[in-house]
Amino acid sequence: MFLVTGATGNVGRHVLTQLLTQGHKVRALSRRPDKAAWPIEVEVVAGDLTDRTALAAALSGVEAAFLLAAPGCGPDFAAAAESAGVGRVVLMSSGAVGDASAEVRASAIAAYHAEVEHALQASRLEWTFLRPGAFAANSLGWASQTKTGDVIRGAYAEATSAPIHEADIADAAVAALTRDGHGGQAYRLTGPDSLTNAELARILGQTLGRPIAYQELPPEQVRAAMTGHVPAPIVDSLLAIWAASVGRPAEVTSDVEKVTGHPARSFSAWVADHAQDF
Repeated sequence: MFLVTGATGNVGRHVLTQLLTQGHKVRALSRRPDKAAWPIEVEVVAGDLTDRTALAAALSGVEAAFLLAAPGCGPDFAAAAESAGVGRVVLMSSGAVGDASAEVRASAIAAYHAEVEHALQASRLEWTFLRPGAFAANSLGWASQTKTGDVIRGAYAEATSAPIHEADIADAAVAALTRDGHGGQAYRLTGPDSLTNAELARILGQTLGRPIAYQELPPEQVRAAMTGHVPAPIVDSLLAIWAASVGRPAEVTSDVEKVTGHPARSFSAWVADHAQDF
């Protein structure tokens, strides 16, 4: 039995589907199971990572678990997994953990993911950390603008990232869950190319078949707009990460291929998979 947390999210839903396709028994831990359509083969436990009773039920009889990091969840999850006799845990952490930039090391994003990593490292569990960089899916935040025009407005046109397709993260997670040899490893997962925000907008337009430009706005203006729907510490972390990346190529690794056996998908491929969203 495999447990998938965050099973309705961008990565978790791919992990769940792949495990089912491979013929594994799968259980999902969901805060609101009534709000999702689940494959008939999936066993669903209602609850979240802060609910010790739900954790115990979700982990009972599980051989390996995919953990989506949530602030403060590490100690309780590690203890419950040890008690249940779970063999291995694959954590979807963050590329902010271990980043050389001082701004990133001090970020709220890095801090809470590192806290969960440390809890697993201190346990008796076999752990694997997936540290993806920027998600290509972050570009979905531009969809409201592309649906009404051909200009994307945001901070730091020259900020760089190597956006990764969520399916590549899921492929790596399933490989680490189902195959030996990944215990004690931390993989830095990235897309295949370092791209600026301006280049991402251009590629988005090329793939959609129309010109799309990126217009840089003052960071303070972007911050004010984002804090309406994203916690302020996370907004501040993101702006610091973007600012620190200007003029510095994003890290590109071969870890996707190392773990999965196939190269990372391009940003253009991701756009093609999500064209209807734009």
